[in-house]
Amino acid sequence: MTATILNITTIFFYFISWLLITLTVRADINNPEKKFNKGKLYFVTWLIALIAHIVMLHFPLIQGEPLVFGFVTLASYVMWFISLILFISTLKRKIESLAIMILPFTILSIIMTITLGTGSISINMKSGVGVHVLLSLLAYSLLMLASFQALLLATQNNHLHSHQSSGFIRTLPSLEDMEHILFRFISIGLFLLTLGLITGFYFLDNLFGSNVAHKTILSIISWFIFSALLIGRWKYGWRGKRAVRWTLTGFAVLALAFFGTKFIQEYILDKKPTQTSTPHSQMMKKSN
Repeated sequence: MTATILNITTIFFYFISWLLITLTVRADINNPEKKFNKGKLYFVTWLIALIAHIVMLHFPLIQGEPLVFGFVTLASYVMWFISLILFISTLKRKIESLAIMILPFTILSIIMTITLGTGSISINMKSGVGVHVLLSLLAYSLLMLASFQALLLATQNNHLHSHQSSGFIRTLPSLEDMEHILFRFISIGLFLLTLGLITGFYFLDNLFGSNVAHKTILSIISWFIFSALLIGRWKYGWRGKRAVRWTLTGFAVLALAFFGTKFIQEYILDKKPTQTSTPHSQMMKKSN
């Protein structure tokens, strides 16, 4: 009963935050010269939603049970990290327009957790594996936020080049500031992804084993794509459409590594009926 109330509370405050932000952005469109007020009500409701969300995710620990990770649980963790990073960023910069796109996905991730369950793989967050998981989640969250930022940047760039400027586009920061935010997200995300890969090689056994080789290889490919983008930005001044394409490509590869492989394992491969039990499948059953 407590968990249900916590879930409903989290969804409610995220929705109220989204509604208040939407109304704020609309007000800015109608009154473009109105100065940005940092003391707006949605910061309070958004903070309450973030606190309720993280308590909800760690509710098993409160009950003395281990945390479990599955496809939907990881999605909810990622969306919480993204919402938190965006909340902190919005305190300093006028980028609340991003929240209009992000918060509905955060609400959806919570609904998926309620309806589909949490998963079956328990992880000790105090262990080396837990450090690896935490760094990977933070890296993925920042790079996913960078991909949303890249989409907004592409939309803004197209509107300016076509000499069309809708009300929503006018609420965004300048192109220079948008690019600065984009590459800041990418730089920090790549740093965390680097730490995630290093801790993975250090703490995990057989990182190129049959079950995780594809995930490792795709993550490394994504690391090279984002590294090449930052080098191109530093050495050749890459920006605009080229920066957007590289960002979305790098994130697509990382998303396939992070979520694609796990979705296939949990919802496709594990659903297939098997007539014989291999030693590997017996080991997986025992670990679950």
